[in-house]
Amino acid sequence: MAPYQNVPLKGGQVNLRTRKARKIQNKGSINRRWLPLNALRAFEAVGQHRSFTGGATALSVSQSAMSRHVSGLEELLGKPLFEREATGLALTAAGEELLPVVAKSLDRIEQTLNAIRDDRQAKRALRIHIPPSMLQQQLLPLLHEFRIEHPDYRIDVSSANVTGLPATNTDMAIVYDRPNVDDFVTDLLWMVRVAPLCSPETAKAASGQAVAQFLSQQELLHIKLAGQPRDLLWSNYARQLGLDIDTDEGLAFDTAIAAAQYAMGGTGVTLADIDMFAPEIAAGRLVMPYDAVIEEGYGYYLKLHPDDLSDPAISIFRSWLIGRFMDMRTARNPVVPD
Repeated sequence: MAPYQNVPLKGGQVNLRTRKARKIQNKGSINRRWLPLNALRAFEAVGQHRSFTGGATALSVSQSAMSRHVSGLEELLGKPLFEREATGLALTAAGEELLPVVAKSLDRIEQTLNAIRDDRQAKRALRIHIPPSMLQQQLLPLLHEFRIEHPDYRIDVSSANVTGLPATNTDMAIVYDRPNVDDFVTDLLWMVRVAPLCSPETAKAASGQAVAQFLSQQELLHIKLAGQPRDLLWSNYARQLGLDIDTDEGLAFDTAIAAAQYAMGGTGVTLADIDMFAPEIAAGRLVMPYDAVIEEGYGYYLKLHPDDLSDPAISIFRSWLIGRFMDMRTARNPVVPD
């Protein structure tokens, strides 16, 4: 994939071609006395839309103006910010690093200006992404608690079934993922422990049967992970316990809570987080017919950008959330004195 330059043509059209006409060069230190604000606005609009046409429409300017601004910003930085792919524009590594910072800064400036103009206190909303099952099973009651303790903080919650970081702009995100190293501040909330769960009626069939025999006779309920085989979690479970079972068949769901609700309806066995669904297990709506719990290798992590640690709202919510999950981990794994 080659970096490109946008060259304005007649009629306001823009031609994308490889940058050969002039070399991108660094121009020394950048300071706030001459920050290229128009160029940053143009870059943010094009980056959000992955399109010069979409960015130009959003800002009500011409494509040629957008092209000049982005090209000038690239020259200032000495690095290309976009590259061409078969499906359109893509951010380079430099673009990926710059876009969230610019977008967040412009959001905060916009919110503060509107607050001052409207003679009200500037309160920006804290944007947090939470996976659907985690939101419904754990975070909704926790958010109620936080609002009672901190009523002055505004929170906007988004939820999508993704593995890892979502594509939307957020201040922080709880992600379901394997342990990994990246540039984000990452706090482990808990590691997932799974076991086969089913309705009380289905569990009756487990009497006198080994776990492999029971599972072979039941419909396995799968939870799909983006880009992974539909039976990944069940096949990993069978491999860890040495079970000779066919994991290919059965229904697949986008969320753990949907699979659990189907199982509670009377048929099927879901491989579910026993801590997330502890209330349903305690109430007898879900049954764990075998003491066959494993850590599946995935966990829930809180992620945010290092630059945001200085933001009071983010810092307070992060500390509060980590503390609440620490209490829950202690409750599920109490320390027994010697």
